[in-house]
Amino acid sequence: MAADFFYFMDMLAPEQSRAARGWLDWSQEELAKRAGVSPSTVRDFEKGRRVPIGNNLQAMRNALESAGIGLLFKDDAATGVTKVALDRRPGAGN
Repeated sequence: MAADFFYFMDMLAPEQSRAARGWLDWSQEELAKRAGVSPSTVRDFEKGRRVPIGNNLQAMRNALESAGIGLLFKDDAATGVTKVALDRRPGAGN
């Protein structure tokens, strides 16, 4: 069982990372490569061992979102992931 730890609200939760990778059929290594972080950063985050520094966490989120994943939050809590049409992403110029 993963340890409880603080992560930045509305950033990315370990459970969201695992779910998004599953939906994309990405390994931890693939997410690490696309985010430009080490595989241990992804692995340790998803297992609840540690929270990556802010720019690495943001890079992981960006990689998932650029592949069409939307992160869901409600009342300051991560609630899930969803697929988003790539042309409908926030900041995509629509």
